[in-house]
Amino acid sequence: MNHQTRVYRDVFEMLPSEDNPTPMVRIHRMNPRPEFELYAKLEWFSPFGSVKDRAAWAMLRDLEARGEVGNGRGIVEPTSGNTGISLAAMARARGHHMRAVVPNKVPLEKKVLLKIAGAELDVVSDELCPAPGLGDGSINLAKTHAKAQSEKYVMPNQYESEQNVLAHFRTTGPEIWRQTEGKITHLFLSLGTCGTVTGASRFLRGQKPGLKVIAVQPTEGHDVPGLRNVSQLGVSKLFDRSLIDDILEIDFHLAYTRALELCQTEGLLAGPSSGLIYEGARRIIERDQAGCGVMIFPDNIFKYTANMVKHIPSLAEGTQA
Repeated sequence: MNHQTRVYRDVFEMLPSEDNPTPMVRIHRMNPRPEFELYAKLEWFSPFGSVKDRAAWAMLRDLEARGEVGNGRGIVEPTSGNTGISLAAMARARGHHMRAVVPNKVPLEKKVLLKIAGAELDVVSDELCPAPGLGDGSINLAKTHAKAQSEKYVMPNQYESEQNVLAHFRTTGPEIWRQTEGKITHLFLSLGTCGTVTGASRFLRGQKPGLKVIAVQPTEGHDVPGLRNVSQLGVSKLFDRSLIDDILEIDFHLAYTRALELCQTEGLLAGPSSGLIYEGARRIIERDQAGCGVMIFPDNIFKYTANMVKHIPSLAEGTQA
């Protein structure tokens, strides 16, 4: 592979690393204090479209190395979209089959993308963010498939796999450290499986113990796929509260309005979780006034057009003849 000429032997060589980082772009018009350097790290530049490429690849490689997939044995995973899309595309490209167990509230765009990526779908009645102990919810159904059909499926389990954390310790953190030349003072991100916040924070805190880590959580009743508030984090064994300085609760409707502003003001076609992260960063910038912050923007807007119209109906105006 040659990162300078961008010529690769296969799609997996395109995955982000310290030598091939996802880009960071400085925020200008939406930065409330220009003296505070604020950057967005654009994870949708990963080959399969989201920050979840990192964890998916680490988990899949680990399963392959241990001989747990292959020879007719594929993977099954509960997902609200991005991890499933990454896993399905990667697994199929390496000759493995993939079954995704998806809550019915996941946007149609993501369900279709899962099928395009090659996943077989089980759509179940479940919360938008899968949780354990809910009968035939997506996590429990995936575990049932992995146990009852162990010859056919293994479950990577993004909510418990240490590979999820290591992916960000080995790539996301080092990338940010090099890209900011060690100037980073604030890291802004959201809470989901917590692999990103735990892995990136562990690395960056190792380089700069005084680094401030700020996580955002949506208000109860939210419909932002992949995000959790603290009350929903019982599903994840990867959450380490000691690594986080502030957890900001933000009205989930702002995820959509801020995403639209990022699209129309900064030219960044960022998804709703990025909108929520930006709002958290904006509030901390007003508080701290100076520093160098990096926001991890998980994916772009294209999977969320239906939800955008739901929250901002005016977007549908003039779209029909």
